[in-house]
Amino acid sequence: MQQTAHDIFAQLNYLSLAEAIRSKGYAIIDHALPIELETALFNHLVNTPAEEMNTAGIGREQQLMRNEFVRRDEIKWIEPESEVEKVWLSHMENLRIMLNRQLLLGLFSYESHFAQYHAGDFYKKHLDAFNGQTNRVLSTVFYLNPNWQAEYGGELVIYDPENHNQEIERVLPEMGRMVIFLSEEFPHEVLPADRLRYSIAGWFRVNNSINNQIDPPK
Repeated sequence: MQQTAHDIFAQLNYLSLAEAIRSKGYAIIDHALPIELETALFNHLVNTPAEEMNTAGIGREQQLMRNEFVRRDEIKWIEPESEVEKVWLSHMENLRIMLNRQLLLGLFSYESHFAQYHAGDFYKKHLDAFNGQTNRVLSTVFYLNPNWQAEYGGELVIYDPENHNQEIERVLPEMGRMVIFLSEEFPHEVLPADRLRYSIAGWFRVNNSINNQIDPPK
């Protein structure tokens, strides 16, 4: 846990990551963080009191609603309240800077939450960008599932931007694997697993503030 965000990000291939997003619109990276940070994030999440995990909803702020037909997972938003959360957010801030430098995306901020899916939980096919908004540009998923096996299920399915019924990737939620994709382009879903499944979901956003309305919100 003594590594700086710079030390952590030195272990990623910046150019390969940016090139994958530039050419395909998405990237899949195994062991995106050092093992000790993966382990610290996993331990932090599994030791989070149950009352701090909230049933996830659809939408944002006034439009937020729960819909168990669409998704069944529990989340806790990440804030710089603990050392491991601070390191995670520093890591993603360095990624934001690098992606802006390589891809000129104008990414302004990053938000993320821990997520846990109990056995049988799912998240139906959807896009991460909200209707009428373009503030979410890149989505990230980081998996925290030691020794995950294919027969457990729980894959992330990524669909073709042109044909929303055509699968292009099935990603097992293996420990330390990160997936990054264009939020407005790729429909995706989370398939049910036969056991508890952990991840961090996040979004890089642009600044759409206008007429004294702050977006992204504080």
